[in-house]
Amino acid sequence: MFDLGFSELLVIGIVALVVIGPERLPKVARSAGQWLGRLNRYVAQVKQDIDRDMKLEELRKMQQEMKESAQRFEIMANDTARDVETAAREMETTVEREGAQISKVMQAMSSTDGGLTMKEWDRIKAEEVDVAKQEDSARPLAEAASPTKPSPDEAPASDGQASAASPESSSQPARRDYPDGSVG
Repeated sequence: MFDLGFSELLVIGIVALVVIGPERLPKVARSAGQWLGRLNRYVAQVKQDIDRDMKLEELRKMQQEMKESAQRFEIMANDTARDVETAAREMETTVEREGAQISKVMQAMSSTDGGLTMKEWDRIKAEEVDVAKQEDSARPLAEAASPTKPSPDEAPASDGQASAASPESSSQPARRDYPDGSVG
């Protein structure tokens, strides 16, 4: 606290002994020590209070920064979700327009003799819708169970037909390819 060396303390002690006297010097020294102890404790308590307030202020600043960051991320997430929804709607509109144009072209081609007939075109579209429905219904099942990939020496059967080797002669069961890409 004070920058006093031994020589300065010795001078202060000799002056106190001469001024106060030898009878009262121990009592004065004891009370001075008590006052210095109290002063040191008070200074230490003030330092602790200041440190605690500084840490509390830092925590409040960090909390405020975290709240602001969370709000920014929430706004960004909402903006991104809106952008994705808008893009999805635009794609749906584009697909519908393209499908309508293809239907018009197919009708025009069916009216002339070169190309698919309208019945064939309707059958192809119905098959595509069925395949899409099967993929949508099989997607949760495919996510739940991870499909095993065939090894390079096992060629999967095409069009749902059994492979050339019979199941009895092979230790591996026959494999079948499904429209959603899974192998059974």
